[in-house]
Formats: sequence, structure tokens, C-alpha cells
Amino acid sequence: MAHGWGASIDALQPLAHRLSRLGYQCLMFDLPGFGASDEPKQAFTIQDYATFCIDYLNQHDLASVNYFGHSLGGRIGLILAAEHPRRISKMALSNSAGIRVEPPRLTRLRLQLYHKFRHGLEAIGAATAAARLRQLYNQRYGSADYRNATPVMRQTLVQVVNEDLLAYAARVAVPTILVWGDADTDTPLWMGRKLEQTIPDAALIVHQGAGHYAYLDFPDKTAAIMDALYRGA
Repeated sequence: MAHGWGASIDALQPLAHRLSRLGYQCLMFDLPGFGASDEPKQAFTIQDYATFCIDYLNQHDLASVNYFGHSLGGRIGLILAAEHPRRISKMALSNSAGIRVEPPRLTRLRLQLYHKFRHGLEAIGAATAAARLRQLYNQRYGSADYRNATPVMRQTLVQVVNEDLLAYAARVAVPTILVWGDADTDTPLWMGRKLEQTIPDAALIVHQGAGHYAYLDFPDKTAAIMDALYRGA
């Protein structure tokens, strides 16, 4: 089970408790840079997170597992199920990230101007002014995840969110259930529908009224859905 950005295994515990009552052994860890885990020494890509998960399976002699991922964990799942299908038996993703959305034209223009001015200041030796400009820009336009992250995790966030994983989704080789909330504003429902269309063997189940943490809004229903998937022929 893999959590989302900014979360930890604490966010997975309610679902894990319900799955354990159904007879499952739930394996969880804080991804590097989150919870009690150290952050990586260098910025991670989503492929690095997938490699981390494969290393975990190898260290615990786990040939194959069922997988659950939320948001960032969904990104990782898309990589794992495409690149390592023998290690993933079946997969359930909740509100998965992985589809890159092109920013509006005005946003792209603003970013281009910012980089131009900042690099210009650095070129003339005005490092203090360039640093101040960076700080002001991030405070005004950076997401909360970006503002609250350390330098290494900021670069990790940039690398992760800028990679579109639809090509991986098209190569997912395991049965997949997508659990979504119709009120999700972080990864809107249209993304779930797009992944359902792209993943060869996928079904989308929508929790009405649920947000970005749809599996936590309806943990019993989500656990029952996962149990039906994992026990099915």
C-alpha cells in the first residue's frame, strides 16, 4: 500500500484495518521524504519511487503482491504494473495522479518571464535580488505542497508532476480497479475516466460525494471492492 504526496502510512491505516479483518496482510511504509522516512539525498523521479518499491519487495522475498496506491501511490502503481507486471497481481488505485495537465497560456507566459528575469539577475551577479524574486514568486504562485517542501523535495515534486504517465497506463498488464470521488478537485473525475479508457483491463467505481481521499470517505465500501478484485478469478 502506497500513500499520496504529503501523507504517510497514517493515511492508509483505516483502510488497512478493514482489509486485515478480511484476512489480508497489509504492508505499508512511509515513502522517502514523507512521514518518518528520510528524504532522498538527491531529488527522486517517479521511476525512483517505483525502484524503491521493487527493492522493498526483494528485501522481503515477495515475488508478487496485490497493490493499492493513492494519488502519488497511484503514479507509482502505473509504473510498477507496466514495468514489473510479474510483481503485481492485481491493483486498486484511488484518485490516482499521473496525467499531466498543460498549464493555461497565461500561466506559462508568467513562468517564462519569471525565469527570464531571475536568470538575468543571476547573470549580472545580483544573487540576492534573484533569491528574493524566487521567494516572492513561490509565495505568490507556488502550491502549498511546493512551498512547504525542502529543496530536495521541491525538485522531487517538480520532476514527479511534470511526467505524464498515460503511456505507462496503456501498458498496465494487470486487472485494475479505479476508485474515485466525484467531488475530487485535485485529481478530477475526468482523470479517472481517462485512466479507465487507457488501462487495458480497468474499471472505474465512483463514490458519490467523495473528494480526493475517496477511499477514506468510504473505507468499508473500498475494502469490499478491493476484496472482490483480489479474490476474483
